[in-house]
Amino acid sequence: MIFRRSILLALSTLTTALAFQGSSGVIRHTTSLSRHDAFVPSNYRISHTALSETAVPGVEQEEDPLAGMTEEQKANLFQALLRDLQIETVPLLGCDANAVHTMSAALWTTIAELSERDEADKVCLVMEAIPIGALQAFVEDFTVLKTQGRLMFELRELERVSVSLVGKGVGPAFIIETTERTEEEIQVKNARSSVAYDEAKSTAALKSFIDRIVVNEQACPYTKNVDLAAVGLDKQGVPPGPVAYRFDASSDAAAVVGVFWNCVCELLSKPQEEISTTMLSLPAIGPGTSEASSKRFSAVVELISRYLVLFRGDDVFGLVHFHPAYDRTTIEPLDKPAYGHLPPRDWLRPMLKLNGNTDEAENMTDEDLALNDYQRKAPFTAINILRVNQLNAASGAKSIVDLEVAEGVTEKASGINTYSRNAIRLAGVGKDALEAGLQADIAMNE
Repeated sequence: MIFRRSILLALSTLTTALAFQGSSGVIRHTTSLSRHDAFVPSNYRISHTALSETAVPGVEQEEDPLAGMTEEQKANLFQALLRDLQIETVPLLGCDANAVHTMSAALWTTIAELSERDEADKVCLVMEAIPIGALQAFVEDFTVLKTQGRLMFELRELERVSVSLVGKGVGPAFIIETTERTEEEIQVKNARSSVAYDEAKSTAALKSFIDRIVVNEQACPYTKNVDLAAVGLDKQGVPPGPVAYRFDASSDAAAVVGVFWNCVCELLSKPQEEISTTMLSLPAIGPGTSEASSKRFSAVVELISRYLVLFRGDDVFGLVHFHPAYDRTTIEPLDKPAYGHLPPRDWLRPMLKLNGNTDEAENMTDEDLALNDYQRKAPFTAINILRVNQLNAASGAKSIVDLEVAEGVTEKASGINTYSRNAIRLAGVGKDALEAGLQADIAMNE
């Protein structure tokens, strides 16, 4: 089990000071961030400016109040502001994380702790070893997130959370605040968390799905059983290793983001021979198969993907999202790739054609193609966290191709062979058998 409180309880003595592992497989112990490092904000790849100077769409850029101050003056002001917070009895939490994955785990775990409480609260989280630009990037993006109605409608527990910088960035510290929950918000929270989930049952149900779809239907040719991954990639330099099953029963979005980052920290701290990949079970996120459940799932996994990509984590990890009501035609964006999701449904026929499956491209019905979603229909919300070097080894160096998705419209696409094979195979299994298998898996978690 993932204990999401572990980082919060150890913030003052946190020693998990790992730098993110780049796609080269070399672990970098980073004290400053350049645009060549993994896990710097993704907008930095475009701007080529300092992180603190990077404009974020939707956020009005103010004049820098710290301009003209010496480093000594900034340090003195920062210490004075921390003393003021102490006088206000605001808890000061120290965290010695020196890379953004440990920063993210500590930050989201702290947000989760405040989010679980109904009363108004405020803490200061000090990140002395993290460049201020990384903190600013998070605050700016979180501010933008709060303005995005489509997501916030499904992430309502975040409406009462605000994150800012001490002294507008005079020092490396977050201010995290929550407002008091209203009676209506308390009712929503209680309804959302009214069902208790058992880790053993959830893990057994997820393993049943993996055995049925991933192993027996060969959705992934490099997974031969539910406990061992990356089989057959030795010649590409990737050893097989155990699948780590992790679980969290929280229904709170911030809590599961914190759990996700704890899983990332664990993966980066272990060699592939000890943990090849992680399957994270989140049964309380969008439980069931209703439209509302599907929308909740989609928003929460988009939140997780968003903050992984913000710090270029997509250069290090790939994500695969699962839900019992998975429907690619409802995932935003509908006609473009969405990180962690299947390609748009409308891309399947062009993929089949490009893969040489001309007859199937012409003769499979829309109903046949819709069965492709069953490779993501697990008994509850789950996320597979994959190492990018495994994905590269499995797909090959030339896996990204130009795909004509409509007349005169070409998009970059990858995994053509795998997606084509799975679409054909699942259509052959048929809806009745696939749905019966899914319902049996769901029943195992009840």
